[in-house]
Amino acid sequence: MSTNEQADVVVVGLGPGGEYVAGTLAEAGLDVVGVEAELVGGECPYWGCVPSKIMIRAGNLLAEARRVHALAGEAVLTPDWTRVAGRIRDEATDDWNDRVAADRLAAKGGRLVRGTGRLAGPRRVTVGHRTFEARRGVVLATGTRPRIPPVPGLEDTPYWTNRDAMAAKELPTSMLVLGGGAIGVELAQVFARFTCAVTVVEGQDRLLSQEEPEAGELAARALRADGVTVLTGVRARQVGHDGTEFTVRLEGDGAPLRAERLLVATGRHADLTPLAVDTVGLDPTAGAVPTDGQMRAGEGLWAMGDITGRGAFTHVSMYQGEIAVRDILGRPGPDADYRALPRVTFTDPEIGAVGMTERQARERGLRVRTGVVSLASSTRGWIHGPGGDGFVKLVEDAERGVLIGATSAGPAGGEVLYGLNVAVHAEIPVDRLRHMIYTYPTFHRAVEAALGALR
Repeated sequence: MSTNEQADVVVVGLGPGGEYVAGTLAEAGLDVVGVEAELVGGECPYWGCVPSKIMIRAGNLLAEARRVHALAGEAVLTPDWTRVAGRIRDEATDDWNDRVAADRLAAKGGRLVRGTGRLAGPRRVTVGHRTFEARRGVVLATGTRPRIPPVPGLEDTPYWTNRDAMAAKELPTSMLVLGGGAIGVELAQVFARFTCAVTVVEGQDRLLSQEEPEAGELAARALRADGVTVLTGVRARQVGHDGTEFTVRLEGDGAPLRAERLLVATGRHADLTPLAVDTVGLDPTAGAVPTDGQMRAGEGLWAMGDITGRGAFTHVSMYQGEIAVRDILGRPGPDADYRALPRVTFTDPEIGAVGMTERQARERGLRVRTGVVSLASSTRGWIHGPGGDGFVKLVEDAERGVLIGATSAGPAGGEVLYGLNVAVHAEIPVDRLRHMIYTYPTFHRAVEAALGALR
């Protein structure tokens, strides 16, 4: 028997951004219903950002210990994955239990409804036999799911996605990784540092194909230094599993690849069909929900996070969530601005980037100048020694004299990115940046050298 219920706002999807929107609006006094089919908090705290960085931290410690002999003496290592798995299970995810997050939402005054939410027309959401009518509107924040390529044989095998990798209690002795994007390279490096034999297969000509070529080259060098086999420009044409190991045959001739596990890390995508977006006039086959600068997707409808197609990043979801909250509460504020979108691939070295790449800028018809310097050419890079590989690359709009993109790669690449992020976002003139005082000796001092190298 169906029931109709009233609310001010219904938030469908309680990942980081959706949870923030639901909780903030509830604290503001609105009657908020949050709908979640899985765990409150979403992908990031349970299967993404948080557990992966716990894994990466552990792998980096092993790598640093292996560098001791070059600078400080000797160290004896015994890698132990159970400590990493235990920390993820006990400290980060509560054994994949969202009670703390659910209680947090309730404490703010929000109502949690577990189940799959579907639109049923403007300002209406159904969850099972319940229909919620939202007086102010509905917020869509349902995220994305792994993109599984249509490789013959793959769907009939027990392949892993990021979720399986994060929950692994024991590491395999060998692993094949399909995909050389951020998820693929991060996990490949971690598993290799815990003595797993890893091969990465990437169909593009280089790893991290959406970033600068120098970033992909650096990632490949770093992975190979950790014993990873990196294959680029090749694709899987068939996958099999005999109950014990995977067999992956690549396009062209050559022996098949074999491993105990296969990790599919070929990107993520939004699936709008289950949301029934056609009931509010949107295309269910589209790859994203189009929004305006205030995150409005229609009358009484907002969308945020991965499904807006602005990048599968928690920080984008939170940024968009703040804008949506303001708009729903009737508070003025600026439109969303993505020209300084930052992202970090947390390999060792870290690869941080903001704004446009050189290629993207040229494809837009801009006259650009670029400057690239090796981190090893800086005093701090030389001092750091082993593990200090990296670079800084700047992309300048030569007509306006401002940075429109930058990459900082190195032991603290994600942290050095902050200053470059500010420069791109605020459109600080390059001439002004050249006359700033850069702390000596720091990694970020390489930015000054890259400014001088702009050509």
